[in-house]
Amino acid sequence: MIVDVHSHIWDPRADLLPNVKEDLRNAGANPELIEITPQSHAAGTAGADVVVVFGLRAKHTGFVVSNDRVAEFVNAKPRRRIGFCSADPLYDPNPLREVRRCVEELGMQGVKLGPTYQGVPPDHPRLLEIYAYAERRGLPILFHQGTTFARQAALKHAHPVLLEDIAYRHPDLRMIIAHLGHPWCAETVALIRKQPHVYADISALYYRPYQFYQALKLAEEYNTDRKILFGTDYPFTTFASTLQGLKDLEAFIERHNLPPLRAGLLEGIVHRDALECLGLKPR
Repeated sequence: MIVDVHSHIWDPRADLLPNVKEDLRNAGANPELIEITPQSHAAGTAGADVVVVFGLRAKHTGFVVSNDRVAEFVNAKPRRRIGFCSADPLYDPNPLREVRRCVEELGMQGVKLGPTYQGVPPDHPRLLEIYAYAERRGLPILFHQGTTFARQAALKHAHPVLLEDIAYRHPDLRMIIAHLGHPWCAETVALIRKQPHVYADISALYYRPYQFYQALKLAEEYNTDRKILFGTDYPFTTFASTLQGLKDLEAFIERHNLPPLRAGLLEGIVHRDALECLGLKPR
């Protein structure tokens, strides 16, 4: 089974503010990447057996994605899609209440947060309330804890090491660090090694092959590749392009005469049972 733990859905006109396109353009990315439809999501993630789907509520950087829209999309194919909700610690009137509503009324099974997108440190009091609830309910939290194209996303809130105190406070909380916490991949590898319920995903890393190779080689040396999960970051990448990126990485390693990754490492990431790791189950 292949589980994609990282895909987005939104209505680009209702759920994103104009600065999102501007920030993508300024970062040298194609602003049209945000043009998602339910049909394009289905096509872009085709090949994965199960897909985790979420939006992001972070008005600070232009993301105001409706949790109800995510739930509606997930409920159209509940055996293949698992919905994660989001809450904005600065702009939602009661972020914890929103998470509870999404879990208890909409059937969401996890939470997507991005403190750097949301303009707060990971230990913001309103986020701490969400962590405690998620730990009690067995809800995994996927964090964007790393750099981003968004101009207003402060790097001081983005470092993955900031999640270590959260792991100490909430030892049973399952957490996933998106994109291996790039550019702090080494710190992410060290963190997932020592915290039993902290994982990372490889979403949207293949197009920086040298950084990706270094991160995976370090994970191999620390024996933490077992804590790394497969993800695409749709719409910024697709399932097909991510698998091709992994094949291209092997060619890159050979072409540059780099020490090879351990046999089976990449295949192990692709086929890792993320549902078991995270305590998830399609409905």
